[in-house]
Amino acid sequence: MKDFKTISTTALAAVALAAGATTAHAQASAAPAAAAARAAVQYEGTVTSVDRGARTFRIRDTERGTITVRVTSRTRFERLAGFSALRVGMRNIETTVRRSGGRWVATQVERSGGGGQHGGGNDDRGGDDNGGGRGRGRGGDDD
Repeated sequence: MKDFKTISTTALAAVALAAGATTAHAQASAAPAAAAARAAVQYEGTVTSVDRGARTFRIRDTERGTITVRVTSRTRFERLAGFSALRVGMRNIETTVRRSGGRWVATQVERSGGGGQHGGGNDDRGGDDNGGGRGRGRGGDDD
């Protein structure tokens, strides 16, 4: 039969182990929440205003609403000649933003679209692009 001291020590160790596991779980749960707050969010829509002095613009996304976005020296622009190229009324503008200091800061701004011919044209001669080619009703005698 075990004595009372051994049982008490074992119980105390089990309680300490359980408390440590709960604290570790709480810390692990807090990490994804903090990461989600810093996660990038993408908006696409129409530029409704541009403030050159404040280096901000407003974009209206039909699904997410309108936000004010700050542009920094680290913001990358694609298919636009920089912040100076943004104009009120421009459509199909995409921006990837992160929360920083209570503001939305753009990591990237680009003009979306482009006609769907990324990386070259489609000659429709049965190549492997866009699903054309063999097995879709195109025989060898169709010339």
